[in-house]
Amino acid sequence: MSKTTNSPSKKSPARTRKTKVPVSSSIWQRIWSISWKLVLTLAVLVATYCIYLDQMIARKFEGQKWYLPAQVFSRSMALYPGAAVNHYQLIAELKLLGYRKVANPRQVGEFSASSTKVDIWRRPFLHPDGKQPEQRMMVEFDHQGVSRVWRVSDGRELAVVHLEPVLLDRILSQDGEDRLFVPTDDMPPTLVEALLLTEDREFFDHYGVNPLAIARALLANIIAGRTVQGGSTLTQQLAKNFFLSSERSLERKIREALMAIIIDGRYSKQEILEAYLNEVYMGQDGSRAVHGMGLASQFYFGRPIGELTLAQQAFLVAAVKGPSYYNPWRYAERAQKRRDLVLKLLMESGKISVAQYAAAVDSPLGLRNKNRSVHQKLPAFFAEVRKELASRWGDKVLKQSGIRIYTTLDPIAQEAAEKAVRDTLKQLEKNHQDLQLGLVITDRYGAGIAAMVGDRDPEFVGYNRAAEIRRPIGSLIKPFVYVTALEQDKYTLATPLPDKPITLTNGNGQTWSPQNANKKFSGEVSMLTAFSRSMNVPTVNLGMQLGLDNVAYTLNRSGWPDRVPEYPSMLLGAVNGSPLMVAQAYQTLADGGRYRPLSAVTTVLDEHNKPIAATELSGYRAWGAAPDYLIKYAMTKVVEAGTARRLGQAFPGVTLAGKTGTSNDSRDSWFAGFDERNVAAIWVGRDDNSKTSLYGSSGAMAVYRNFLQARPPIDLRMAPADNVVNGWFDKTTGQAMGSDCPNVVELPALRGSYQPAKHCGKPLEWWQKLLGS
Repeated sequence: MSKTTNSPSKKSPARTRKTKVPVSSSIWQRIWSISWKLVLTLAVLVATYCIYLDQMIARKFEGQKWYLPAQVFSRSMALYPGAAVNHYQLIAELKLLGYRKVANPRQVGEFSASSTKVDIWRRPFLHPDGKQPEQRMMVEFDHQGVSRVWRVSDGRELAVVHLEPVLLDRILSQDGEDRLFVPTDDMPPTLVEALLLTEDREFFDHYGVNPLAIARALLANIIAGRTVQGGSTLTQQLAKNFFLSSERSLERKIREALMAIIIDGRYSKQEILEAYLNEVYMGQDGSRAVHGMGLASQFYFGRPIGELTLAQQAFLVAAVKGPSYYNPWRYAERAQKRRDLVLKLLMESGKISVAQYAAAVDSPLGLRNKNRSVHQKLPAFFAEVRKELASRWGDKVLKQSGIRIYTTLDPIAQEAAEKAVRDTLKQLEKNHQDLQLGLVITDRYGAGIAAMVGDRDPEFVGYNRAAEIRRPIGSLIKPFVYVTALEQDKYTLATPLPDKPITLTNGNGQTWSPQNANKKFSGEVSMLTAFSRSMNVPTVNLGMQLGLDNVAYTLNRSGWPDRVPEYPSMLLGAVNGSPLMVAQAYQTLADGGRYRPLSAVTTVLDEHNKPIAATELSGYRAWGAAPDYLIKYAMTKVVEAGTARRLGQAFPGVTLAGKTGTSNDSRDSWFAGFDERNVAAIWVGRDDNSKTSLYGSSGAMAVYRNFLQARPPIDLRMAPADNVVNGWFDKTTGQAMGSDCPNVVELPALRGSYQPAKHCGKPLEWWQKLLGS
């Protein structure tokens, strides 16, 4: 039996051993894998967010950085030989504009004055007709106003020059921010240097964020245990002001830093600096936030930034740190200490000398009078401005950024009007309670509204009685009755009018018997006497001779906008109107019979200083210059010896024209009149239409008298018109006579109406006939 032998087994192939990876190494690999993905994702998100911020910044910087409020300016005072501007008025205007009175003007914004001359170094400014350069000029006066204007540098006579208008106010957007854009080139260099020294010394070296400044501020705050220093650059502050809230959080600070870096990379340092200078918050003017150095200069000092002293510039930089904390009116010592620190930094850096520093720190803050607002409160006038802007320039014009609105307002006239209103009503209300008032002053030469008051409180915002009331105008209608007659050769100022009882019947069978104020009748009086004494019965007789339709037509020709009721009572002022409507009609009388629509706005410029098209105003000749001269002459006699004689007594030697008016039962007191410069229309009464016991001469005329006390009148120039001659008329019959006849009075008359009677209207004796006399 054979043995079975086990054959040797084959060797198995060697198995590959797996290398064991350490656990720690595996974790790091996972972390790395996740990390680079997270970093990449984060980088994409940050890049996307930066692109979003970049687009937001670009829209702001390359579009409209700010909504610039509409600037509203007064009229620009024109100075030329013959201008109705007196010495007092020019000096008052210069003071209002912030000019400094000195012995000898050495720079713009200064003036000196003698008794007959004013030497002015005028500022450069933007006039509606174009840029006006700075100019030193001399203005000389005589008793009628300006007599000469010449340039000091070469003695050249100037035909006309303008002063810059007063900035009355700015019409704000809904955000309540107020600013006045000023290019960096127009900022004082010292102010810019002081800002950089104080707020961001490395401004031109960093890239929007300054890590070293942040570290320094952090260390200083840790040592002090409170926040004593900030590390934000000007660029970061600009980013915060433009795009972010004042919330204190890490997220906002990171966003602020990113935006600062983007702004710095996208725009030049000069662009960033200009944006900051016009954006920085500088204080609070009531509900208005004051932004930018340009507006802050007006707010704190009441003058353009280019005219600030070194000390005033330093204060503006000082206020940047905290306008409320360094409010100079509340914390003067604190504000001055901070200002002096800024001045010290300027001296230590060599920007100013030790002498300049010493002089500046010894100077007061030089603030404007806090009680005099930098923006005028003119609710009645601004209501007219808004109305005219909408009607002539369209409803959307005020939504445009940076427009400049040039108005007709005379700030000196407005100030005088407001003072007259307050003073007169204070006096009247000793015996008459609850009085109200409406007043309009116009510029005779420009047909613009020079002043307007719509309430006993001139600053009241609400019902504007100057434009909105409708009350019977009383005897203010009489000039239009008489000028209707004086257009005809058959009438003269000497024409006799019956002054006898009269009864008239209207179409409904109702009767009306007008009475004179004294309830008496004179039988017959001349037209001039009837007019100057404001006699009712002769006026009604004249009006009925002329025809009610003709008198109504004359009033409408003067610019009266409403239909005039053709009833006999209309001849005594049973016509409802407002001071503005009366001012328009009397402006036509004062303007030689030429109707020109009153306006409150002359020009509107867009943000590029180009005129914005408007609906043009057109006028016409309402009646001839000759009859107009005659009625003006009659109105001067009202002031000289008629119902307004107390006005003439207050200003002896000054020719003024005027007319009083009183409605039935003395419910409404009216006065309208003019000197060489302005036309006035004034109403005094009660809102409930109750009796006041005031006449035109005791109520409304008292306001006008006080207005002229505050703003001295200019003598009305009564140069005779063509077709007007001086004639002599019989005092009893009104017949034209020769100058050598007895019982005659000299009066102006139309050439055609003056046909003097031969031989004084008497028949010749037999011997005169024989001699052929």
